[in-house]
Amino acid sequence: MATATFAVSPSLSLNHHLSLVPIQRGVSLNSGIGVPTRFSSNGFTSRIRATSAVAVEPELRTPAQDVTGAELFACPICYEPLIRKGPSGFNVPAIYRSGFKCRKCSKSYSSKNIYLDLTVTSGTKEYNESKPTGTELFRSPVVSFLYERGWRQSFNRGGFPGPDEEFNMAQEYFQVAEGGVLVDVSCGSGLFSRKFSKSGVYSRVIALDFSENMLRQCYDFIKTDESILSSNLALVRADVSRLPFFSGSVDAVHAGAALHCWPSPSNAIAEINRILRSGGVFVGTTFLRVNPSAPPILRALQQSATRTYSFFTQEEIEDLVTTCGLVNYTSKVQGGFIMFSAQKR
Repeated sequence: MATATFAVSPSLSLNHHLSLVPIQRGVSLNSGIGVPTRFSSNGFTSRIRATSAVAVEPELRTPAQDVTGAELFACPICYEPLIRKGPSGFNVPAIYRSGFKCRKCSKSYSSKNIYLDLTVTSGTKEYNESKPTGTELFRSPVVSFLYERGWRQSFNRGGFPGPDEEFNMAQEYFQVAEGGVLVDVSCGSGLFSRKFSKSGVYSRVIALDFSENMLRQCYDFIKTDESILSSNLALVRADVSRLPFFSGSVDAVHAGAALHCWPSPSNAIAEINRILRSGGVFVGTTFLRVNPSAPPILRALQQSATRTYSFFTQEEIEDLVTTCGLVNYTSKVQGGFIMFSAQKR
């Protein structure tokens, strides 16, 4: 999320986002396969759906197959390997001091802005590409600054249980990915990226976002914590619809409160499927579309917000995820909050 091209009113932006929050009542429990449900405590009533139950054998990796920083990143144009020049190590300081160049097309990628820019338009001098309003909003320095200073906390009104509980829920799904590579797409200011990194569970964590300013805000948070700064965390700017990784190279993908912001959710989830290893896990959270029986004022508020964001029903999310080739879909619902998960076949 980069330098804003328009003025943003903090209060208006926050209130606008709050108006998107749907509230639903009367959740039920229904499970087709065994799914951990210890989060039903502490007031978290979950609804669980499980479909496309498929036995998936995760790829076995030997130490020789483990990816390094240079081998993990791919050119977003041709998906060929990047040649890395600079100090070794997979952490923010080492990657910042490194240069990357595509082995095939020779395009160079810079990390001069703290993050490694692996967008297709990286390095352009005259051309400027604008994204939909929902994407551009989060490139604002004002929104990036406010995200963990009130904006994200307001999600509780829509049923979000809070970052700590959401992290624990995601970790339950990611148990099969322990020791592997985790990509936190649309990471924002790195709220969950930092938690994943500090957990020590993953060999590498990539905090990935399209917003330059969100990544800068993420760096502002981690530079005060030496344990994260020198750990296995990398900051990468990339488009979720053009992920700069080899096919089948990632063990886990997390997308917190992101689906409704993506210009093309189908393209994004297809890309997530592409980069996941067999047996790899995708976990996402988002706001659900307001139920038709919800109060008229709430339906009107969310309808006005659909000009900027896309909201879906539980059934639509399941259909989207499975249509993009993922299996073993499950979900947990609380009010207008849904956490869903699926695996690469």
